[in-house]
Amino acid sequence: MKVLVIGAGGHGQVVADVLRAAARAGEPIEFAGYLDDRVAQNDDGPVLGPISAVSRIPHDCVVVAVGDNDTRARITERVRAAGEQLMVARHPTAILSDRICIGDGTMICAGVIACVEVSLGRGVILNTGCTVDHHSRVGDFAHIAPGVRIGGEVSIGERAFIGIGAVILPRVAIGRGAIVGAGAVVTRDVPPAVTVVGVPARVLNALVREVTH
Repeated sequence: MKVLVIGAGGHGQVVADVLRAAARAGEPIEFAGYLDDRVAQNDDGPVLGPISAVSRIPHDCVVVAVGDNDTRARITERVRAAGEQLMVARHPTAILSDRICIGDGTMICAGVIACVEVSLGRGVILNTGCTVDHHSRVGDFAHIAPGVRIGGEVSIGERAFIGIGAVILPRVAIGRGAIVGAGAVVTRDVPPAVTVVGVPARVLNALVREVTH
C-alpha cells in the first residue's frame, strides 16, 4: 500500500517515520513521498509536488500530516472531496486497546497509550508518548501533544490543542478549539475557544487582567 504524506514539515516527517516503522514491523506499507504547497524539499524524502498533484502520483491512500488543526481539517476536506482515501498512521510501539474507535486520517505516534473504550475522531493527532485513559473522547482534528496525560472519561472537543506535558484530570471537558498550555494541570471544564495555562489551569485572559489591574 503506497501512502502519500501531505505536509513536508516537522510533523509530516514524524508521520513518515511512523509509516517506515510500521513497514519494518511487517505492515504492507510503502511511504511514497510528500506533497506540500509551501515546502519544495527536505532532507527526509522526496517532495513530489503541491497538493493539487495528488491525482497524478501513483498511491493508494494519504495522510494529512499538518500540525495546525484548522489547516489539517481544511486540507482533509479538500482531499476527501477529491475522492482520496485517508489512512490511520499507527506507530508499532503504540499500545492500543482492542476496544477503541479510531476515525480515518488519525495519526498515532511512538509510545502512545490509549485505553479501553477510547474514541478518537477524524484527523486526530496523538503525538509522541501521550496517554489517553479509559472512556475518553477526542474530537475531530484535535491535537494531543507529546507527553500529555489524559485521565478517564475526559472529553476533548473538536480542534482543541493540548500542549506538551499537560495533564487533564478525569471527567473534565475541554471545549471546541480550546488551547491548553504546556505543562498545565486542568482540574475543571474549559470553555470553547479559550486558552488556559498554569497549575491549576486558568483562563489566560483572566490572568492578564489580574496582572494589569
